[in-house]
Amino acid sequence: MLFTVSRIARPTAAPVSKAVQARNMATLKEIQQRLKSVQNIEKITKSMKMIASTKVNKAQRGMEAARVFGEASNSLFANAETKATEGGKILFVASSSDRGLCGGIHSSVSKATRKVVAEHPTSDVVVLGDKPKAQLSRAFRKQLAITFNQIGKDVPTFEEAASIVDIIKTSELEFDTANIVFNKFVSVVSYEAETIPVYSEDAFKASPNFAVYEIEDDVLANLQEFTFANGLYWAMVEGHAAEMCAKRAAMENATKNAGEMIQKLTMTFNRGRQAVITNELIDIITGASAL
Repeated sequence: MLFTVSRIARPTAAPVSKAVQARNMATLKEIQQRLKSVQNIEKITKSMKMIASTKVNKAQRGMEAARVFGEASNSLFANAETKATEGGKILFVASSSDRGLCGGIHSSVSKATRKVVAEHPTSDVVVLGDKPKAQLSRAFRKQLAITFNQIGKDVPTFEEAASIVDIIKTSELEFDTANIVFNKFVSVVSYEAETIPVYSEDAFKASPNFAVYEIEDDVLANLQEFTFANGLYWAMVEGHAAEMCAKRAAMENATKNAGEMIQKLTMTFNRGRQAVITNELIDIITGASAL
């Protein structure tokens, strides 16, 4: 008796193989789309890093000039032995900016402001910048007296600081002393929140080395307003320099992370494409063998 044996292809093998291939192709398209998206983000962060790098030098030059004025005011107060009046109402000025993508710059100012305001619950708060305003309004909504925006687009000027002080002085805010909370520039990779005291006219009059002179009230008023604007200018410029350095570091890290993600996605895409090609070759070989 003669038996004839032939290879018969399974009828269900082809549909399963096609379904797997379709699923693999869909996955590859998703990976390819995500890869293209991450590549576009990398281009953006790289450009933003270059822009921030060009602004860092300009911000540091402005900071060095403003620091001279600020340190001169501190020397004046130290030589005059000026001290804040005890028991008076304190105004806190939180100095930051409107822009994000700069690490923990705004959180640093907000955290320091929350700490000092918690110790003086009856004090008023003036905020420079939309970012710290959004953070501080959650805890001190009733104490936010005045807020300013359009801050941080370029290196701050003394005229801007003087305009802000003029608005504060002409408002209905009553305070005896003020403390400016800002980010002090330490290095290109670090900063820390500090405060600059702003003394009142009564504090000037009570200073031992001011009291020996006969100073007219108008002169003291002008001196108080000038030192307020001078201190605010110093704080704004220091904060701007710290922000530019933090933004450059943030964009550098983002570019690095995007590059690592691109490498992983490229490897995953290549593996998936290789798997699709291998499956197609297996189907071709299997089909040829079945003939």
